[in-house]
Amino acid sequence: MVKLNKIYTRTGDDGSTGLGSGARVKKHDLRVEAYGAVDEANAFIGAARLHVGDGFDPVLARIQNDLFDLGADLCVPEEDEQAGALRVDPAQVAWLEAETDRLNADLAPLTSFILPGGSPAAAALHVARTVVRRAERQICRLADLPGERVNPAAIHYMNRLSDLLFVMSRSANGRGADDVLWVPGGNR
Repeated sequence: MVKLNKIYTRTGDDGSTGLGSGARVKKHDLRVEAYGAVDEANAFIGAARLHVGDGFDPVLARIQNDLFDLGADLCVPEEDEQAGALRVDPAQVAWLEAETDRLNADLAPLTSFILPGGSPAAAALHVARTVVRRAERQICRLADLPGERVNPAAIHYMNRLSDLLFVMSRSANGRGADDVLWVPGGNR
């Protein structure tokens, strides 16, 4: 159980922060950047929830909770494994895949790339998708560092989440009927 009585601690005034393992690292450490990017993605999903209907809100609420799990996963490096450390589970990835397949079944196949936009809900979901992609890149960059280990399911989760947000954006655009299509070279 988390209990926060005092919000500021002053322990980060020197430019460092504490990982879930207790280790202190610089606030610009790539691990902190990675879980910070996940937090940013979570905030954009929260903003997207303001524009989506009741059909998507429970899905996005679940995703927001999963993203906190993912942040907790990244906050405790696998090499500093603690008993009971929270890790993203492959079942969470499978759930994203099932949701993506369920929504995609009602969409016409794409014949062109689409531009981010359309309805306010679709535009907000596209913004969230691009922030999720950036967070995924940060996590992959962290995983590529010598001596760093990242739960593979965390990377899989972010990859599938961006796919789901893309499909949700198309669904929010009249099940794809109102997608804004890219016209290659259309402004030449």
